[in-house]
Amino acid sequence: MGIFSSIKNAIFGKDEEEKAAPAAAPKPAATASTPAQSSAAVRTVDVEARLDAMDGADKLNWRTSIVDLLKLIGVDPSYANRKELATELGRANYEGSAEDNIWLHRQTMQELSRNGGKVPAEFLD
Repeated sequence: MGIFSSIKNAIFGKDEEEKAAPAAAPKPAATASTPAQSSAAVRTVDVEARLDAMDGADKLNWRTSIVDLLKLIGVDPSYANRKELATELGRANYEGSAEDNIWLHRQTMQELSRNGGKVPAEFLD
């Protein structure tokens, strides 16, 4: 399991992957009482609300700091883990600079959004 998977599981809940697995099974055709879009709505997670609700959110700057985000969700924020996360998200030359960490936070939020997270626009710019 990669670092991003650990982040996603910490925010979305570990059982989200288990819930998604049955979704891969053939589904009955949508009817008027069960629109096809309802399953997508169930899997959407409000990332900001989940993070704000975590113990310590008021003491950490998780909104802009990748280190504080990782601390908040209980993932080791070490350089090695941040470098591994950067590699997973497409940057092989991560050095841990302020610019690298800003990029890493932004990419993490964008990836959470692509994976069913409702992420505020200011985290995606």
